[in-house]
Amino acid sequence: MRLIRYLFLVLLAICLVVVATANLGPVSVTLLPNDLATYSGFQVTAEVPLYVVGFGGMLLGLLVGFFWEWLRESKHRSVASRQRREAARMQRELDRLKADKRRNDGHDEVLALIEQNGSTR
Repeated sequence: MRLIRYLFLVLLAICLVVVATANLGPVSVTLLPNDLATYSGFQVTAEVPLYVVGFGGMLLGLLVGFFWEWLRESKHRSVASRQRREAARMQRELDRLKADKRRNDGHDEVLALIEQNGSTR
């Protein structure tokens, strides 16, 4: 399985290099449309190869997708956190009950309950 994964990664790298070398022509990338840039007085323009624009768009899409998914899963993370706290609380209670049972091993359980309830009154 590891060999198949490495083979896939090598083929993907070869395809990306071929696409990059086929799109070396420079393109002009501007941050804002001309009308908005004139109004704001702020314009950024860069000359970059076409493959940088394509790969940059893919990378930006991946980052936006990861962030969106992280936001979407926040409710699941909060539920899991709450359940972990509840499980830890229940485990502590179980440990306490087991310790109480070990202390009362030589005694009758009914008498131990009566004594426990009598001491709380």
